[in-house]
Amino acid sequence: MVISCQRRFIFATSLAISWIFASSTLAISPDDPVLRQIIENGPRSAPDRARDVFRHPEDSLLFWGVHAGETLIDVQPGNGWWTDILAPYLAQTGGHYIAATADLNNPRVSEEERKGRAAFEAKYKSNPKVYGDISIVGFGPNSGPLAPPGSVDLILVSREAHNWVRNGFIREALEDFHTALKPGGVLAIEDHRAPNGADPAKGDGYIPEEYVIAQAAEAGFDLAARSEINANPRDTKDHPFGVWTLPPVRRSAPPGQPSDPNFDHRKYDAIGESDRMTLKFVKRP
Repeated sequence: MVISCQRRFIFATSLAISWIFASSTLAISPDDPVLRQIIENGPRSAPDRARDVFRHPEDSLLFWGVHAGETLIDVQPGNGWWTDILAPYLAQTGGHYIAATADLNNPRVSEEERKGRAAFEAKYKSNPKVYGDISIVGFGPNSGPLAPPGSVDLILVSREAHNWVRNGFIREALEDFHTALKPGGVLAIEDHRAPNGADPAKGDGYIPEEYVIAQAAEAGFDLAARSEINANPRDTKDHPFGVWTLPPVRRSAPPGQPSDPNFDHRKYDAIGESDRMTLKFVKRP
C-alpha cells in the first residue's frame, strides 16, 4: 500500500528538528487482508463505519505497523471505535487486546467513568468468539502497571493526550507506556493538532505536535515517522466550543449547559472532523 503525495510521511532527522518531505510516494506496509476484512465487514456499527472517511483506520494502522499476533494496549478506548477493529483482528491472529480505561481504585474517578467502563466490559468481555479474551486494566494518575514490563508490542493513544496536559499527567502516562513496551515497541499517537507554539493546556482539545514529540522524547521514545493521513486543512481550529464544535460531537453550548437548538452547525459540519497529527514512536533500546 502507498500513501499519495497528499499523505506524505515526514521523517525526523534529529530532535532539533529538521524535517525532510518525501518527493514521491512511500510504501508503508503490505496490505493485511485480515485487517481489511474486519474493517469492511467486522462487528462495527453503521455510524462508526461512516467515520472512516475522516479516521482512515486501515491506512493509520498500517502506518503505525500493527501486526498479527501482537499484544496491544488501547488507551482510554471510550465506546470502542478502535476496539471493534483491533480486538477481533488480534483474536483472529493470535494476539492479545488490552484496554486501559477507568481506574476503579481511584476515588476521584467519576460515576460517568465507572458506568463507561462497566458498559465497555459488558460488551467486549461477553463475546470472546468475536473479540477474544481481552484484558481490561485501570489507567490514571494512581494506577499500577498497565502490563508486565517489556511485554507489549504497541500502545495506541487516540485523541487522548490533550486531556493529560493540565494536571501534569502526560509525563507519567508516557513513562508508564515506556515501561510496558518491549524495546523497539511502538507508541502510536493521534490527536487534534494545534499550531506549534500554542498553549498545550489551553483546553480546546487541540495540542501542538512539537509539544507531543518533545514530551515523548523526554520519556525515552524516538520519533520514527509522522504522517498526514489524518490531516484536515479545512480545520481553522478557532471554534466557539473547541474541537467539540466539530463532528462527531457537534457541541452547541458550553459544557454543562443545554444544547442550543438555534446553533447553526453548517459551517462546522462542512469542515468535518478535526485536523490531526499521526505519529509513530519507538521505545529506545
